Amino acid sequence: MMAKPVLSDPIALRLPVDVLKDIETIAATSERSRSWVMVRAMRYYLLNEGADILEIAQGMQDVKDGKVHDLDTVLSELDRQAEDDAA
Repeated sequence: MMAKPVLSDPIALRLPVDVLKDIETIAATSERSRSWVMVRAMRYYLLNEGADILEIAQGMQDVKDGKVHDLDTVLSELDRQAEDDAA
């Protein structure tokens, strides 16, 4: 038996009428709720385009936190590794 996911408080969301119509059609066809369809759509977004945005945000935070590497040091290390691989 799968554990139920922890849910947030309800949120209000306004959607374009055509998007809501498609969500309702998908929900009815798949015998699922509108919420189920919307959560799946949001998870898919977060795995794709959203993941890129989250990665950028993390990178920006890393820079603010000083978690960076000097480019010259990185390039020198790559050169050294390439020389080792060629030998």
